[in-house]
Amino acid sequence: VQLQASGGGLVQAGGSLRLSCVASGRTFSSYGTGWFRQAPGKEREFVAAISWSGMSRYYAASAKGRFTISRDNAKNTVYLQMSSLKPEDTAVYYCASSRSVNSGNYLEGYDYWGQGTQVTVSS
Repeated sequence: VQLQASGGGLVQAGGSLRLSCVASGRTFSSYGTGWFRQAPGKEREFVAAISWSGMSRYYAASAKGRFTISRDNAKNTVYLQMSSLKPEDTAVYYCASSRSVNSGNYLEGYDYWGQGTQVTVSS
């Protein structure tokens, strides 16, 4: 599975962005997918994850209520809709895939990673 993240950019605080993670590979629909982010000088952190069916979704406390993760298996794509963005959301956002997400283990065990897309939120 190869992943390509896109949709990042510069947005003002309070604005919205939608990130996309497009996968290649026939088995993508059997993988759960997560979004992570890494700000300069900080460790990578979990943002959200979704099971292969889309029935289970997980969010970090910082994302809950503002971000929505979804997927379209027909398009091999997972989305992260981000609203009410804050300057502290500024980071490089990565998507990753893991079968472990399907059993509720959404923080680790990711096998495949995309290259990242920059999100910058100005105040």
